[in-house]
Amino acid sequence: MHLAALSHFDPRSTPRIEFSSFEHLARTAERGLFDFLLLADGPRPREHKGRSHAADAVERPESLTVLNALAAVTERLGLAATVDATRDHPYELARRLTTLDHLSAGRAAWNPVTSSDAFTGENGVAELVAVARQLWGSWTPDALSRPFAHRGRRFDIAGGCTVPRSPQGHPVVIQAGDSDECREFAASTADVIFTGHGTPEAGRSFYADVKRRLEKYGRAPDDLKIMPGVAVVLGDTDAEAQERAAGSRAQQAGRQFFVGTPETVATELEEFVRRGSADGFVLVPHDTSGALDDFVDRVVPLLQKRGAFRRRYEGPTLRSHLGLPDPVSNG
Repeated sequence: MHLAALSHFDPRSTPRIEFSSFEHLARTAERGLFDFLLLADGPRPREHKGRSHAADAVERPESLTVLNALAAVTERLGLAATVDATRDHPYELARRLTTLDHLSAGRAAWNPVTSSDAFTGENGVAELVAVARQLWGSWTPDALSRPFAHRGRRFDIAGGCTVPRSPQGHPVVIQAGDSDECREFAASTADVIFTGHGTPEAGRSFYADVKRRLEKYGRAPDDLKIMPGVAVVLGDTDAEAQERAAGSRAQQAGRQFFVGTPETVATELEEFVRRGSADGFVLVPHDTSGALDDFVDRVVPLLQKRGAFRRRYEGPTLRSHLGLPDPVSNG
């Protein structure tokens, strides 16, 4: 079973840019031996008549900058940035992500945000990811840089990446979404797909469909990890947990909830994976303060005791945590 945590920018927290809150979350996730921390982001502020209009962008720090700082206070936890890929140039983005991969000793990941526009949305992001992979792959494992050229619908680039190949080859690519186009993009390109489903049945259907698509791209089922976003609400009794979850369910309609005592939740998580609905989970924050701490202290030990979750990190890189193969260089 794989586990990750989502950090979003809570509008109720003040100030939202305070580093100590990110540091606590990262240290807690690492203490729980999680695969990675995914730092959420959103659309950039829109401009109208010279003024910005996006309430959710106020006080929002830049994800890669925060993760570069978190690399210094963590040792094994994967560090995943959500980046608005529709507005970034692949050369500069590849360079920034490779820098994080080096500073973290091979723990970087990238979740490219897409838009609904056909040119800059899924199709455009697919090209951007492909170009970034070519740039990362232009360095061979023996530290030789090879030039490359790409001419596509959005980008016409020739040259090479100035930052050498990182300890894990290149950053892990995380795709978020549930559409048919998202599924196909994930099957062809991504290392992890982050999605959400309201029922185990929907999860099993999604899991089987995406895994089935991998073969035509020459990929094995384990080459892509399916990790739905889930909310966990704990209580000393199942009834107490259900009462706590009532408000959160209304705010996160359509998301899978695991509610109950630590024993109940551990059993349901294990069963979800055993029945082929997921390879793991991304824990999504909800109203309960300290929810990640409670999960790490009360649920993780039970999963470890059952043999469903690791007792230690086996390797230094995020790819080693996820059991993913090293990427192949272009040359």
